[in-house]
Amino acid sequence: MAHHHDHDFFIPAPSIWAPLSCIGGGIMAFGFLFTLHPTDFGMSASIAHLIMAMGFTLLAFCVFQWWRLLVHEARHRGFKEGSVPVVLDLANRYGMVFFIASEVMFFAAFFAAFFYLSGMNVWPPENIETLTLHLPTVNTLLLLTSGVTVTWAHHAMQEGNRSRTRKMIFLTYLLGVIFLSCQMYEYHHASFALHDGVYGSTFYMLTGFHGFHVFVGSIMLMVLHLRLSQGDFSAKEHFYFEATAWYWHFVDVVWIGLYLFVYLLPNGGHH
Repeated sequence: MAHHHDHDFFIPAPSIWAPLSCIGGGIMAFGFLFTLHPTDFGMSASIAHLIMAMGFTLLAFCVFQWWRLLVHEARHRGFKEGSVPVVLDLANRYGMVFFIASEVMFFAAFFAAFFYLSGMNVWPPENIETLTLHLPTVNTLLLLTSGVTVTWAHHAMQEGNRSRTRKMIFLTYLLGVIFLSCQMYEYHHASFALHDGVYGSTFYMLTGFHGFHVFVGSIMLMVLHLRLSQGDFSAKEHFYFEATAWYWHFVDVVWIGLYLFVYLLPNGGHH
């Protein structure tokens, strides 16, 4: 039934991964809540961390299975020009656009909270020693460079140069991993934590949420590199490539806002 239909959409067989993904995401969310306030729920911090880790593991496993089904669908249709019906291609593109739009709303809400709090108080608070601009500036250069390399890779893909495409994708996610390493180093040496007032909360909420997106984008790029090595995609049919590039450029743009408003402007006040 999944492969014999009179329309252009792929209908997968009934799957258990959808409800399991919801369960995993719910367990992870409650585990995160328990981690923030373990004593309020009458449990130890180690148990709270264990619950969050179990939820994350289940969710990650389900995501892997979903991606496996998507890859199977793409290989079933093939990568020749015209192998993907126009209506399905448009649905994929609109879906990715709406997904990125929903992500924009997330960051818009977080930035709004940051701007509201900064306008209502002495900002940064007097007891906060803001971070220097050295690592954030390096990270800005890393992400801007990665935006160039992923665009270079896309042009190489369109020209049919798979070798150059793979090299540029490898360089792109390598820059993403270096970015995350620098951010972890910065967090480790910061003089304030998540619980240090509204500044600490908003700072780690914004930068941490963005860091999570860099992590997800890096995983997407690694999968892209693997699929390229396995012969997937063609110069005309490579939507997963395009969607990954869109997502990565979105991550780049958000970081520019973070660098300007979270790092650069507060450092103009006091250190």
